[in-house]
Amino acid sequence: QNASDKDVFTEPFPQCVCVCVYRGLFSMTKKSSSSSSSVQALYDLCKKTFTPSGTPASSSQAIQKLSSLLDTISPADVGLKEEYQEDDRGHGSFGLNPFNRVGRWAQPITYVDIHECDSFTMCIFCFPTSSVIPLHDHPGMTVLSKVLYGSLHVKAYDWVEPACIQKGKKPVRLAKLAVDKVLTAPCGTSVLYPKSGGNLHCFTAITACAVLDILAPPYQEAAGRKCTYYHDYPYSTFSIGTGDEISDGKEEDYAWLAEIDTPDELYMRQGIYKGPAIQI
Repeated sequence: QNASDKDVFTEPFPQCVCVCVYRGLFSMTKKSSSSSSSVQALYDLCKKTFTPSGTPASSSQAIQKLSSLLDTISPADVGLKEEYQEDDRGHGSFGLNPFNRVGRWAQPITYVDIHECDSFTMCIFCFPTSSVIPLHDHPGMTVLSKVLYGSLHVKAYDWVEPACIQKGKKPVRLAKLAVDKVLTAPCGTSVLYPKSGGNLHCFTAITACAVLDILAPPYQEAAGRKCTYYHDYPYSTFSIGTGDEISDGKEEDYAWLAEIDTPDELYMRQGIYKGPAIQI
């Protein structure tokens, strides 16, 4: 049965990957009880762990406890049915039209909002094969990512400190490569921090895949947490030739990042959360 227009948001998302502006516009959860669900346990632990301001920073023990719980979450726990995990349209079982056979280049990444509050966001990104969330940052945020199924290439950077900036027609800032690998489910939870772990990252779907994310605190432009996109250039592109900017590692471990507008090819649509309801 086709989803109704009320169930599906079909336009590309604006500036922020995590679409905090859409909070409250969609009824994403069922009304059934979920007191014993894994998602409920995840919500409860997030509520204990995070604050709206992100300060004080959560302890390493608290993040590890949350990571360990995320490691146990399966696709079924968040309403992803097994038969949809090979779906190459990125729609999963979130109420989108299963008969829409548009070319892959036009297929959206499906964003599913599980819960959002002032302290954290719980959400799912469901990717068609070869789809990309371009390089973007998470200012002042901690993000935990769990690949639920499929394979995802992650390339991530951290800013070089103190800031090394080349000024010109297109200002660029030096960053160091932190992550460049393929994550294939089942695998452990990845964590990025405000200044380490690959705070600026790009996701590319090697196969159809889904990622469960926890972002704390959420994107909020008024609080200085605006999602910004970047293009990465090889170190040699803007290097002055002395290599003085490099304190450790090799040139290939560094890149210059230039801020860009939200890429036109970033195409997302809203899906419907079909996992257990959360008791707030």
